[in-house]
Amino acid sequence: MITLALSKGRIFDETLPLLKAAGIEVLEDPEKSRKLIIGTNRPDVRVVLVRATDVPTYVQYGGADLGVTGKDTLIEHGGQGLYQPLDLQIAKCRMSVAVREGFDYEAAVKQGSRLKVATKFVSIARDFFATKGVHVDLIKLYGSMELAPLTGLADAIVDLVSSGNTLKANHLVEVERIMDISSHLVVNQVALKLKQAPLRAIIDAFGSAIGRPAN
Repeated sequence: MITLALSKGRIFDETLPLLKAAGIEVLEDPEKSRKLIIGTNRPDVRVVLVRATDVPTYVQYGGADLGVTGKDTLIEHGGQGLYQPLDLQIAKCRMSVAVREGFDYEAAVKQGSRLKVATKFVSIARDFFATKGVHVDLIKLYGSMELAPLTGLADAIVDLVSSGNTLKANHLVEVERIMDISSHLVVNQVALKLKQAPLRAIIDAFGSAIGRPAN
């Protein structure tokens, strides 16, 4: 049995065409089902639905043989025990710094001020500001990040940005782009040895579908 870990939403939807290229079709819509384990048209392949942040953990510890997860999640996880053969170039967005309208971010950074930064991407934020030589106090939040600058909890946020509409609606502006984000295929290294043929077939089919060979 091959187990694939996916999260609901955009990553799930954009992975479906890649699965189809590998001859795999998911039998149920996760938005209409309460099941956490979903079968496919292949009796030897199943999908487990987990939180996006948990995908690397499930794969690392063998709860799944492979999974699809964002670069942001991989960086925060650390990538231990994971083979990362492909950047799938799906679920694209960017990681950025944003502040409330009217906040002089450039002046604050140049003066070496100590910034309060709210984010759930603590490792990414810490490394980014360290390379700039900016001292930051990091405040870990799990949602409604845009509220932090508006309530005075933080001077800035580090968060994923897609269209930027949520920032605009909450009177925030994007001031620095940290990195581009897309989703990657990750594989359990032990599973790759024990189930080499079926896993390699899926990896190669994904690579062909996106027009690039696996690492």
